Amino acid sequence: MDVEERRSAAVVGGGVGGLAAAVALHRAGWDVAVHERAPALEPIGAGLILWPNAVRALEVLGLGDGLKAQAVALSGSGVRRPDGRWLSRTDGDRVVSRYGGPQLAIVRAGLTELLASALPPGCLRLGTTVTDVDEGGPDRRASIRCDDRLVPADLVVAADGVNSRVRRALWPMQPPAEYCGYVAWRAVVRAPATGSGAASETWGRAERFGVVPVGPDQIYVYATANAPARTPRADELSELRTRFGRWHDPIPALLDAIEPGDLLRHDILAVRPSLRGLHRGRVALLGDAAHAMEPNLGQGAGLAIEDAVVLAHAMAGSAPVAAGLARYDRARTGRVARLARQSRLLGRLTQSPSATVAAVRDATVRLAPDRFALRGFDAAATWRPPVPTTQEQS
Repeated sequence: MDVEERRSAAVVGGGVGGLAAAVALHRAGWDVAVHERAPALEPIGAGLILWPNAVRALEVLGLGDGLKAQAVALSGSGVRRPDGRWLSRTDGDRVVSRYGGPQLAIVRAGLTELLASALPPGCLRLGTTVTDVDEGGPDRRASIRCDDRLVPADLVVAADGVNSRVRRALWPMQPPAEYCGYVAWRAVVRAPATGSGAASETWGRAERFGVVPVGPDQIYVYATANAPARTPRADELSELRTRFGRWHDPIPALLDAIEPGDLLRHDILAVRPSLRGLHRGRVALLGDAAHAMEPNLGQGAGLAIEDAVVLAHAMAGSAPVAAGLARYDRARTGRVARLARQSRLLGRLTQSPSATVAAVRDATVRLAPDRFALRGFDAAATWRPPVPTTQEQS
């Protein structure tokens, strides 16, 4: 049998991107296995905002109804100052009018479970560490080494995160992910609903605090601050209270609601410069492994899900793997590079320690009409999935 007819895919990494890739390829007719080093899909992580582009991608995967049953449709969003004054507010109806659907907010674990539920039995290979990869070639299958086992595959999808081992192995000249100079804290807290159903982000000097409803009594909170890269410590919550405890309501109460064991702290890393190609041989990079960017557009998970949908569309049917991967490259490299630059610029503005920069930034946002506030997200949120093939629709 010709090597192209076997159509098996090995996905490295069981996060949002890896699971989405597995679902998409399975729906396109591939035999898929997900290799995840964790012994279980633990409910780790905090919350996510999914813009309409991400929602459309999940709908292509047949998960639209399940997503909307779990997620919160945001009634609006806005930017505030630490004293509580609003700089900008956007009504949720305006998002729907401009982009064809609302922003949805969801607990990350809920999205992970939704994706995993769409996989066939036996697809998840938990507790499996991938230690090596062979990219294969036009007439030779790729393979991954899982501990002491060699697993051949027609396609390998590397979705193993910002510090991707596969990227380091096959793109040795690419610099490691770069620290961006600031950190993020994230948590989901049990708290009374704010009543508005809207999200907000408060901008200080080199500090931000976000509040996002993700359930009837759940709030996703996140914060950023310029700080040296370091390992998380036991007193992270104390640092958050020192930095943000005097900011406007409901921030102090939300800080009080955080359980120390639920607080996550991450150094913000990005892949720079952007990769000029997202595949090598029969190996495709996806999500943060391919294009980790600063989290300033709310598009990290969304772009990974987009990648999955586009990859599966490119690989559908009986076309050679090399041709499909070339199509995937053409569809994704320019888009993710542009959004990475946009997110980096927004990070420079919001994380600037300069009082002058902060004052000009705030005045610009405050004076701009609210109807213009969304325009900066057009490049991300207007994306639509490729038209499915007959095989994908079946």
